Amino acid sequence: MIDLSPYYTFLLPIFIWFVVQGIKIFIFSTKHGWNILDTIKHVEYGHMPSAHTGFVTSLVTAVGYYKGIESGAFAVAIVLAIMVIDDSIRLRMRIGDHGHYLNRIVTHLNLKEKDFPKLKERMGHKVSEVIVGGILGIFLTLFLALMLQLHPLVF
Repeated sequence: MIDLSPYYTFLLPIFIWFVVQGIKIFIFSTKHGWNILDTIKHVEYGHMPSAHTGFVTSLVTAVGYYKGIESGAFAVAIVLAIMVIDDSIRLRMRIGDHGHYLNRIVTHLNLKEKDFPKLKERMGHKVSEVIVGGILGIFLTLFLALMLQLHPLVF
């Protein structure tokens, strides 16, 4: 039998990423129709909730829970979370803005779309999407960690 408890710090964030990504796909499909290929194409970057934020906040929470908030691993997880969240809000929003302006220029100059394909304009997250992703990451991780404490995974 294999005890998976030493790997919870690694496994929980991955599981939480899938859960939050599934929630994102469900919300997008509810709003825009149930075409799964269209949904997957549109939700890779952006939309509610942020799966990247859910993942890194889950990682921070799992490391803090299992390794302690005084550990070096917790400090590294916090720094990683700040970088990922900052990227999802600021950097990718700027990339989306650039795509928007370049698309306007292509349209204004009447350039051929086959030579200048339309760029994606929705790349980053709104602050609300990041907040919801972070809340989901923290609380789902705590819930699962407490459940796993009662019923450890053993194969």
